[in-house]
Amino acid sequence: MPKKVASPKAKKSAAAVRDSATETLNLVLARLDDMKAEETVTIDLRGKSAFSDYMVVTTGRSNRHVGAVAENVAKGLKEAGQKKLHVEGLSNCDWVLIDTGEVILHVFRPEVREFYNLERLWTQSPSDEPRIDLKAV
Repeated sequence: MPKKVASPKAKKSAAAVRDSATETLNLVLARLDDMKAEETVTIDLRGKSAFSDYMVVTTGRSNRHVGAVAENVAKGLKEAGQKKLHVEGLSNCDWVLIDTGEVILHVFRPEVREFYNLERLWTQSPSDEPRIDLKAV
């Protein structure tokens, strides 16, 4: 049976998506740096998730700082022509989520970030988890 080969157009399209995701990630990281966000972690989700390429987790010092960071990033994304932008959590600013489709940004207050610990959830492999065997009684 002949082997299927991706067309040059399909390869180009996949590369464009990857470049677009990297571009969006770089814009987000630059805005976070400008706003003095703390402890920024980038998690590469390519091959682990079908819904996004990158997840960024960062911390703001207070509710006001979390809101300012999130608003600044959202503004930068809109100025860069990002049409598909979903923002949640700006009303209380404990945890603000910005989803571009390619990059998901979580901006937390320190206590909230520690409580949810998303980095552990996405970076820990199944083999790292302690195995618990349950028996029906």
